[in-house]
Amino acid sequence: MDLKEGRTHLNYLLTLNIRQEEAFGPLALAFIKENDLDEMGLSPEEQFTILMATIQALAPEPKRYNMKLELLEKAKILLGRSNFFNRELDQRLDQDIQKTRAEIDIYIKAMRPERDEGSPPPKLSQQKLIVQTDAPEYFLTIAPKRTTSYYQEKFGLTKKAKTAQHFSGSTRKFDPDNPDVQKEFSGACAPFMNARTNAFHLMLPFDLKISKKPDESLDAIVRIFYCKPGYSFPLAYEMGKLISQQDGQVLDIPMDDPNLLFVSASRTKEKEFRNPPEVDRPDVPPELAYPVSVIERSGTLGPFFQIVTHFKIWFDSSVVSPLIQGAPDLYEYGLQGGSGLMTRSHASDKVENYAEGLRNPVLENLSFNYVNIHLQLSPGTDTAFVPFNTPLFTVHPVLNHQSCKLEDIEKLR
Repeated sequence: MDLKEGRTHLNYLLTLNIRQEEAFGPLALAFIKENDLDEMGLSPEEQFTILMATIQALAPEPKRYNMKLELLEKAKILLGRSNFFNRELDQRLDQDIQKTRAEIDIYIKAMRPERDEGSPPPKLSQQKLIVQTDAPEYFLTIAPKRTTSYYQEKFGLTKKAKTAQHFSGSTRKFDPDNPDVQKEFSGACAPFMNARTNAFHLMLPFDLKISKKPDESLDAIVRIFYCKPGYSFPLAYEMGKLISQQDGQVLDIPMDDPNLLFVSASRTKEKEFRNPPEVDRPDVPPELAYPVSVIERSGTLGPFFQIVTHFKIWFDSSVVSPLIQGAPDLYEYGLQGGSGLMTRSHASDKVENYAEGLRNPVLENLSFNYVNIHLQLSPGTDTAFVPFNTPLFTVHPVLNHQSCKLEDIEKLR
């Protein structure tokens, strides 16, 4: 902006401020941050006026105090250059700066409490979760990178939304179509984003389709199951009939039976994925080998389709328990995920798998369990399609119940 444009915009902003419009704060901060007001030619008095008005509009929240301090310090410098200068106003700014610094210190100490020298912090050693999987490069290196990109693209805030977050507004007016005041996006909620970006997610390098209909299956592999609460059974399709996958018996089940589940997968679409040696098969093209392997070894648990990922976790069950559940945004694809808390190994595997912990010193005194992805169609949904590299299941390490205690503050006084 040149001086004429800048002064016109400044007057417009000050008019918004007088009218107590909610859009004043975001627009004023953007004006201050995106322009060199000195170079524009605005006088120190004009700059001081817009700075002070913006400071007063900032939301009274500790996370805004660093910005408030920055604006206060700029305003103090401008005051010394302006015709507004008087000792009382200068002292008032000094007091506001000192008060803001003190409030920032209080906030930091509350969030990161310091302990007395004679009182060491409670010791909780970092817990290792040791993973065994047939595709470690994908699950432990590629997938976390794809997760970050997925959520940044999906929930990243616009520049206007980030600016609007600094202001709470006074008496608000109904103005839903004004983008300058829109800040209530999912990406602005810290717990919402932490559950996505600060968690470990399992995904697949191929597309997945789960449907009650047999049409338009994906190209790598198709499997059919009869599924309902309490019972499931693998089927096959031959000569226009559904048959038992166990003994080949022809079954009198119509193709539109509501208990049928058709699961299909595409060829591998993640370009950096490398097939594990154990899935290489001469009868299957390389791009189909891993999807075929995963879907063939997977099965059903009642209405859930259970994807066997061969993702095995070893952990100290006396301290930590892995919580597994459907990824936060799974519902958007028409699916629900199962959930569970892995506390210690259950005696349902082969004895040699338990003996592995005795033979390998790294695994001594650790429990193990497998993270299998459990998915079912949401109520009222006939078909769900999940693109490759979409978070499906989330693993949250949590403290074992015996490692913490809930106490009533009233009994601690």
